[in-house]
Amino acid sequence: MIAMRGGYKPEITVRRSIAVTKPKRSSISEPSLDIHQKTNNQESIPRPLGVLTPKSNRRICKSEWPSKSSRRRRRIKQERISRSVDREWVFSAINFRYLKDKLVLVSYNLLGVDNAANHMDLYYNIPPQHLEWSRRKHLICKEISRYNASILCLQEVDRFDNLDGLLKNRGFQGVHKSRTGEASDGCSIFWKEKLFKLLHHEEIEFDRFGLRNNVAQLCVLEMNCEDPKSKLRAQSSEQTSTSPRRLVVGNIHVLFNPKRGDIKLGQVRLFLERAYKLSQEWGNIPVAIAGDLNSTPKSAIYDFIASADLDTQLHDRRQISGQSELHTKERSFRNHYAVSAAVSSISRSQTNEWSQEELQLATGGQATTHVKHQLKLHSAYTEVPGTLRTRDQCGEPLATTYHSKFLGTVDYIWHTKELVPVRVLETLPTDVLRRTGGLPSEKWGSDHLAIACELGFVSE
Repeated sequence: MIAMRGGYKPEITVRRSIAVTKPKRSSISEPSLDIHQKTNNQESIPRPLGVLTPKSNRRICKSEWPSKSSRRRRRIKQERISRSVDREWVFSAINFRYLKDKLVLVSYNLLGVDNAANHMDLYYNIPPQHLEWSRRKHLICKEISRYNASILCLQEVDRFDNLDGLLKNRGFQGVHKSRTGEASDGCSIFWKEKLFKLLHHEEIEFDRFGLRNNVAQLCVLEMNCEDPKSKLRAQSSEQTSTSPRRLVVGNIHVLFNPKRGDIKLGQVRLFLERAYKLSQEWGNIPVAIAGDLNSTPKSAIYDFIASADLDTQLHDRRQISGQSELHTKERSFRNHYAVSAAVSSISRSQTNEWSQEELQLATGGQATTHVKHQLKLHSAYTEVPGTLRTRDQCGEPLATTYHSKFLGTVDYIWHTKELVPVRVLETLPTDVLRRTGGLPSEKWGSDHLAIACELGFVSE
């Protein structure tokens, strides 16, 4: 805006004012869209009487300056848009807030820098600056800080040293495992150093078992008794001191390829077997696992985790993860899965055939078609009520990832019965996500949404 010139007196003759047409407001789901504002600022902001417009000697009529009520309505609308992309914590129907020992577990696929560069067809409509790691890393770290996370399970980490420095400044300590082979990304587990100490850490390289180059991590963490809150509890308690709280934390990123359900199932099976074994070795301690399973809530792999048993002969390995083939933009994986299930039930004998090699990879044995695990796991989000705008019929989020070829849920947090969900971080409604045009965006630093749950230790 041009400043009022000193000593300038308006002429007596009134000249015609320039009509300023306000641009139509598009439905924008993100707050503070700088790019949109910059391109429309000169047209949308009227100038008061006596102010000269650029490239013109004509003055703007005072009546065109927005009224107080108009400015208020605009501010309210902007606040409403901003709130539409804010994420809120939702508490369990059962009040677990009284539990003394709690932690906040966050699972987040960060979108590897190299993965994004190698699959630009998924992000063709994303502004280039939204894909820059130099920008995204700060968005991600600020987001993590807002959730007051205790433990982080991160996937697609290919700039660990860079991320490690940023998170250390926020009080985190972490371990990382890169994928084997030529891939540059991997998995990382971080924990708040003042809250936990690491007792044990092990890595799973799936290619050692013929299950591709994906990896997983398992950590045994112990709650730090030097935490000030723990000290106060210890001083006020008349009971004898109990053993410190420990838990197994697992982090996994399962193979993407929808056609290799045998590999996917084998990776999940092996991961759960090792988590159970570690829990037993440390005194049957609780287990919390998280990650990107590349499987939908309606899939057989999801059912396997929840029920601990799966008959491979009832499923086509190419459909076992419930993923769509991703040929059509935002194709409905639920409809696709329903049609696929109907077709496979008709021609099951033809489509559900597994080779001996595939069965061995999936089940870990040569003489069985069943896959089993010994953990009794519960999905955190299904135990906390949500809304129809954000949850499916099972209670899982409708979407945890969004790019040009997929909108759906593949990220999860699971836990054993010794832990209960106090609250979960609600995801975004799918209509809000669609209005962004895809992720990453101005506000969100990845093509996945972080999922988070506050877990409480059930008193012994």
